[in-house]
Amino acid sequence: MNASPRAAVDLFWIPLGAGGHVVRASGRIYEAIDAVVGRRPRADLYHSALTVDLPAGRTVIESAPIPDDRGSDRGVVAEGPVGLRVLGRFRLFRYEVRCWRGGVIPDEAYAVETIRVAADAVRARRVLDVIGSVPTPVWGRDELHTGDMWNSNSLVAWLLVRAGIDVRWLRPPAGGRAPGWDAGVRVARGAARG
Repeated sequence: MNASPRAAVDLFWIPLGAGGHVVRASGRIYEAIDAVVGRRPRADLYHSALTVDLPAGRTVIESAPIPDDRGSDRGVVAEGPVGLRVLGRFRLFRYEVRCWRGGVIPDEAYAVETIRVAADAVRARRVLDVIGSVPTPVWGRDELHTGDMWNSNSLVAWLLVRAGIDVRWLRPPAGGRAPGWDAGVRVARGAARG
């Protein structure tokens, strides 16, 4: 096995709902409706996550539902509501942003593509530095007026742009879409419509 790199940021493209039936089914329904409205063929949907490797160790960054009240065990740095702001008072309708040193991406084994987006300590540390200021609008809504919903892909895109990593060349695997990606890019660049 190769030794881990001294510094790297890796992007994981994971099929939406890998390892879980509810998210997979709701994602398929969403994509079927969105494809009809957009008059385009259906596509595979992807969720993204990051790992940041530095000499001190590996940190996992992703956004996911809140499973319990032990967020500090998972390196939770922020939380936000899902669906409607008013529902956010219930844990079932909240998401968390994890910056988990030594953590795991639960569905990492399902990743269909992993891309090294940076291989230097400056940008790797910058990802970790900016995560504490990530916005937490309502998940699944366009609350920030970007023309795209906010979700886990928004978080990843926002972090990469804010860390100075060029995202113009990043695309989900062939035949796939990453809803929310453009929202993260636009908010990070201060280009939200408003």
